Parts: sequence; C-alpha cells; structure tokens
Amino acid sequence: RVNFFFSISRIIWHNSSSNVPLRGHCFSVFAVCLRYYRLTAVCLGLLCVILLAAITVLWVKFNNLTTEKDQIQTSYTSLTIERDQLQTSYTSLTIERDQLQTSYTSLTTERDQLETSYTNLTIERDQLQTNNANMKNEMGQLQKEKETLQKKLSELEQKQRCFRDSFYYISTEKKSWTESRKNCTERGADLVIINSREEQEFITKAFGSSEAWIGLMDTEKEGVWKWVDNSTLTTEFWWTGEPNDYEGNEDCAITGYKGAGSEHLSTWADYPCDHPVVGICEKRI
Repeated sequence: RVNFFFSISRIIWHNSSSNVPLRGHCFSVFAVCLRYYRLTAVCLGLLCVILLAAITVLWVKFNNLTTEKDQIQTSYTSLTIERDQLQTSYTSLTIERDQLQTSYTSLTTERDQLETSYTNLTIERDQLQTNNANMKNEMGQLQKEKETLQKKLSELEQKQRCFRDSFYYISTEKKSWTESRKNCTERGADLVIINSREEQEFITKAFGSSEAWIGLMDTEKEGVWKWVDNSTLTTEFWWTGEPNDYEGNEDCAITGYKGAGSEHLSTWADYPCDHPVVGICEKRI
C-alpha cells in the first residue's frame, strides 16, 4: 500500500513537471489504482483461499486427531481393563503358585517320610526274616530236643514206677552207694526206704532181680542198720546168711540179690559201699 501511494505521487509529480493537464492525469492515476486494487483483491482472494484450505486441512486433521485420540482413549481404557485383568490373573497365579509350592513342600516332606518308613520297614522286614530263619533253626533244635526229651521221658517212664505216695526210679549208671545217693538227691529224691512187704514186692516186680543200692547202711556202728532218714530198720528182707560183713568191709545194702530163691520177692545183702551198682531212688509225693 505504501508503494501504491508512492507510485501515484510520482505520476502526479511527473505530470506536473511536464505541464500535462491535471484531468488527464487523474484518469491515468485512477486506472493505475484500479489495477493495483484488483491485484490486491486477487491476492487477498488467493490468501483467503489458501487460509480456507489451510483451515480445512487443519479441521480435517483435527477431526482425524480427535478420532485417533478417541480410539487411543478407547484402547487405553481397554488396555487398562486388560491390565487390571492381567494383574488379577497374576495375583491369582501367584497365590496358586504359592499353594502349589506349599503342596510341593508337603508332598516332598511326605515322600521323605514315606522313604524313611520304607527304609525302616525294609530293615524291620530283614530283621523279621532273620528272626524267622533263627526261629526255624531254633524250632528245629527244639524239635530235636523234644524228641530227645520224649525219648528220655519214655525211658524214664519205663524206669520210674509209682507205689502209694512215692515215685521210684532206677538209675542207668553203676556207681558207689554215696554217688548213687547223690544222684538221687540231685533229682529231689533219696535212696529208697522199704518199710513193708508190699513195697518190697512192688520193687521186685518193677525192677526185677537187678542188684541196686537201697537207702540202708551200718557205717556208724557195725550191725546197727539205719535208713537214710536215720530211722531204724524194722522190716527186713535179708538173704540167708546176710548181712555177713564179708572181710569187714560191707556196710551198705542192696536189693535184688542174685541168690534170692523167690521170684516174687527179691532179698537183700550187704556190699562194700564203693561197689558199683545202680541205685533205686524214691521221691515222696
């Protein structure tokens, strides 16, 4: 605009200096002003178009940005919800993990306890198997001992007899009178004391004509015979000529003397006390 007025001033000054009439110059000036005005209007129109285009572009971009913002906001909201869901899932998974860890620890402990129990049971089983084997061996030994005891018992029953209130047993080994008596006392008995004919007949029947020590001796005083319970002799079953204290060395009595003449009643004789024969033991019930 400054340039426009400057140009008009130059035209007026130039025409005035040239002596051109003023009216003609005004038409020239008006034509120039009109041309500049049109040019200015065109420029302003172009500028408005450009501004309108810019505003349109900016509006479109603004709308796009608004839409994108809304989409981003929606996405943000969705992501926030998903994040919260994931956080909840994470918390749940953490709790479940801790529970599984606890269960794992418990199962591990239980497994160790079961392994320990299994080991103990295995040891106990081996011990029981060993004990079973030992018991079988002991059973075999006991069976053998039982058979041996039964055999001995059978032999004992064959040798042991009962009369009235006493048991009678004849030894299997030949020993002196003193050793035979010791053998009886070790069994809770003593050499037999005979106080009646019935008892003598029982001994004759039970033990036959075997020569055997009885509990009678005269070691304290020759000719005074006493039983092992220190009672005096009242009932006698001496063989004829007995006791004779042969060679002054016969102080102990036997029954079943071979010189007996009666098959129902054995007789007695005096023998040296160190003479080896079996002994008859008596145990009172």
